[in-house]
Amino acid sequence: MLTINVEFLGGLDAIFGHVREHTVQVEDGSNFRELTQHLVEHLLKDRKDEDVFIEDGSIRPGILVLINDTDWELEGEDEYELQDKDLITFTSTLHGG
Repeated sequence: MLTINVEFLGGLDAIFGHVREHTVQVEDGSNFRELTQHLVEHLLKDRKDEDVFIEDGSIRPGILVLINDTDWELEGEDEYELQDKDLITFTSTLHGG
């Protein structure tokens, strides 16, 4: 099992139980897409909010994703193979105001 640290910033914590930091366990060999499925299935408080986080099977546009403080686009996006103790940060850039 891998231990993955996940942060939800920019208001995303509201759909994940108002908790900004989570630690989750995923199977060895899991990729980023499998992590997002795990987050939706196990941490999302109301499935009707899934479209705030996911669009067309991937992270919704307007959400900045960092893998260990590096833009996920540089790490392979959904295909990134998770490593033990990774820090995955999701920040909504659509705060309103």
